[in-house]
Amino acid sequence: MNPSDIGLIGLAVMGENLVLNMESKGFSVSVYNRTTEVTEKFAAKRGAGKRISPTRSIEEFVESLGKPRKMMIMVKAGSAVDAVIDQLLPHLDKGDVVIDGGNSLYTDTERREEALSAKGLNFMGIGVSGGEEGALKGPSLMPGGTKEAWEIVSPIFRKIAAQVDGEPCCRYMGSGGAGHYVKMVHNGIEYGDMQLICEAYAILHDVLGLGADELHEVFDTWNKGDLDSFLIEITANIFRRKDSETDKPLVDVILDKAGQKGTGKWTLLSAIEQGVVVSTINAAVEARVLSSMKEQRVRASKILPAPSPFKYDGDRQKLIDAVRDALYASKIMSYAQGFTLFAAASKQFNWNLNFGDIATIWRGGCIIRAKFLNRIKEAFDRNPQMENLMLDPFFSAILKETQANWRHAISIAIQAGVAAPAFGASLAYFDSYRQERLPANLLQAQRDYFGAHTYERVDKPGVFHTEWLQ
Repeated sequence: MNPSDIGLIGLAVMGENLVLNMESKGFSVSVYNRTTEVTEKFAAKRGAGKRISPTRSIEEFVESLGKPRKMMIMVKAGSAVDAVIDQLLPHLDKGDVVIDGGNSLYTDTERREEALSAKGLNFMGIGVSGGEEGALKGPSLMPGGTKEAWEIVSPIFRKIAAQVDGEPCCRYMGSGGAGHYVKMVHNGIEYGDMQLICEAYAILHDVLGLGADELHEVFDTWNKGDLDSFLIEITANIFRRKDSETDKPLVDVILDKAGQKGTGKWTLLSAIEQGVVVSTINAAVEARVLSSMKEQRVRASKILPAPSPFKYDGDRQKLIDAVRDALYASKIMSYAQGFTLFAAASKQFNWNLNFGDIATIWRGGCIIRAKFLNRIKEAFDRNPQMENLMLDPFFSAILKETQANWRHAISIAIQAGVAAPAFGASLAYFDSYRQERLPANLLQAQRDYFGAHTYERVDKPGVFHTEWLQ
């Protein structure tokens, strides 16, 4: 039997689909799963008649690979990845490449790369976005690790990635944990995008009383304009689906209790460490936490007062348009925050992240793919050192055009008692960033009053302290 071009460990749906993607692009693949029955089932069904070699032990798996060996791990992030690496190590030779394709924390990736590099081995962390369908048909891939390791594996990963305008949605991000860091922030922005869409839905549903069919029409129309994106597209599709048991719109019978896997929280923690504001993403994470408190919210709904009954008597289409503009402007804030975080991390870790490349590889395959990303790529082409995406002429013009509607949509939500935390956080970020003078002068006075923390003055240089009680 000829040696395989690459191997993959972990045959859950994402792993299986990546294997099938690789094989369909002309690569032979060895597979291994801890549970042998899973391997056998995959080989006999989805992998039947293909250049896929099932293996029943780690040793057999490693021996089946051509040198330098390339092996991808697709298991749950955390200790499971370390356990697989420990099983592989006794069987590897110098120069072999181990790739973690899960949602690992970037600091774990840095630690693993350092440990394997000391043994003469290559380790890469590759962020994979696109869900099950992306894995099968072409994901967005965010590789990080040594440049040498990337040169070895790039022919495979650039070929299996989604293709947009003839370009693979896969470019080298940087050394160490750069790939997994970019994927982490991608997921944080995804949290923001999803929450903003949910808040748009809440205003249209709760204030205007739009039903599922009307909501489908609204989101389908939005998807034909500036908001054209995967998430808007699937949202429009969701409103069309009926529940087979009740014949009600399926979305109406789904419990309002959201889950999360941790990457949003990791983004917040990194932003705190970097001293970067990601308030839209923060609001999105907190919204999921509040949604999970379903039983408390049910009890609170019977105790806490709602605002006076609100009836919107304005033009329906004008409010729909205002919500669309609020969604568009807030989306810009979410991306502006994410790319500001990239800039801070790139500087700290010496990754030299290319922001235009990041926008380019997100245009296809991934969950946040959108037409909008072409504009981000163009913005960083115009100014690679741009401090904030809002300052680009294209985006600043949009914010000028949408600002009145943005404020109107949020004010209506407030009057009606509809929670819109991500909309509000996005607008507050914009208002804070655009103001020459903030009330932090009073904050510094307070800090100096109770803790002698000192302050600076507007009229002369230096550091000052006042004995306030005199």
